[in-house]
Amino acid sequence: MNSSHLSRRTFFIGTAATMGGAALAQTPGPRKDSPNERLNVAGIGVGGMGSGNMKTARQLGLNLVAICDVNLRAARTVAKDLPNAKLYQDYRVMLEKERGIDAVIIATPDHHHAFATVAALELGKHVYCEKPLTHSVYEARRVAEAARKAGTATQMGNAGQASDSVRRTSEYIWAGAIGPVREAHVWTNRPIWPQGIERPKEVHRLPREFDWDLWLGPAPERPFNHIYHPFRWRGWWDFGTGALGDIGCHSFHPVFKVLKLGHPTSVEATSTKVFEETFPLGSIVRYRFPAREDMPPLDLIWYDGGLKPPRPDEFPDGQDLGDGGTLYIGDNGKMLNGRIIPESRMREYEAPPETLPRSPGHWQEWVQACKGGEPAGANFGFAGPLTEVVLLGNIALRTGKKLLWDAPNLQITNVPEANAYLRRAYRDGWRL
Repeated sequence: MNSSHLSRRTFFIGTAATMGGAALAQTPGPRKDSPNERLNVAGIGVGGMGSGNMKTARQLGLNLVAICDVNLRAARTVAKDLPNAKLYQDYRVMLEKERGIDAVIIATPDHHHAFATVAALELGKHVYCEKPLTHSVYEARRVAEAARKAGTATQMGNAGQASDSVRRTSEYIWAGAIGPVREAHVWTNRPIWPQGIERPKEVHRLPREFDWDLWLGPAPERPFNHIYHPFRWRGWWDFGTGALGDIGCHSFHPVFKVLKLGHPTSVEATSTKVFEETFPLGSIVRYRFPAREDMPPLDLIWYDGGLKPPRPDEFPDGQDLGDGGTLYIGDNGKMLNGRIIPESRMREYEAPPETLPRSPGHWQEWVQACKGGEPAGANFGFAGPLTEVVLLGNIALRTGKKLLWDAPNLQITNVPEANAYLRRAYRDGWRL
């Protein structure tokens, strides 16, 4: 595909057509609310990241009519600026009662994402959900299918996807700046929460107005301990998705756009000790993607826990890769974080023209889609399959084996027992 012929819609949607399952190309347009209509919005999970989302929603002029959090104290803190918003602890109750809601913004822990999202979609609501979109591979497929059926506007919370850097990197690589790309390396400073530990034996007193049973939701029952909440749930298999789930949906999204990736054919991982309850302290995950369009097969390698790819020869002595980044390795050169290396080559290379439309902003994309505009850049037709791929890496971590992936059939073909990790058992009273 010649990049000069790319439209806005093609850039946002085109690469998803190869991803299998609920591809974005099959997604109907969003429900068309009036561009001048003020959207009635509810927040689900409004502590931590959710409080920031509520602030952004107010800045965008959205009408926050209800807020929900299992911690009512957190909800009341946010409600101080929203005197007309109704308070709830259970989002299922809120969605049942507040039928005038147009859209929801979800910032719960990972293990609730799919439940809140599907419930809202099945009621015809627009949905913004933080990354990763879901807790399991199966849930990602389920959410993408629900979004396709609902036809409403969706967006996953990986805000960097809207940046100019993603588009500029695409324009450079598509122009041949470093030749065909055969490897991409992504690394992060995560985890920055407890991992590589066993379940604590201590039982802590519950915070006031905090419903631990609702917080557990579909996850197996266990006593409350502050090692899980707040925030530190990310490192626990039952609640979070580890470093890969936390950052992969941020970092992989640009790589998928730039290199037109779909599903991998295989994924394998190596790590420090894998614990029954928590993610390992550090890991390396390798995905193998087949050739697509005019691009060769690709290895995408992920690093966390302080692990990094080999230092490029193009770096001056003493220069470090930093705590996180993305390195593209082509036949004729390398790009690090959107720039050709060494820097002298970046200065010498004639910059390609800007052929891709720029984003009005991550949140603005979603609001415009809610009002009848084009699908947002991280809509669930794209974000669902992307999340599937990210979370496959966690299954490779748990098994320690190379996994062959059959995306259309949602099946690992060579290690049958690994398929048990594609979806999880839910506690009584919770069904997706």
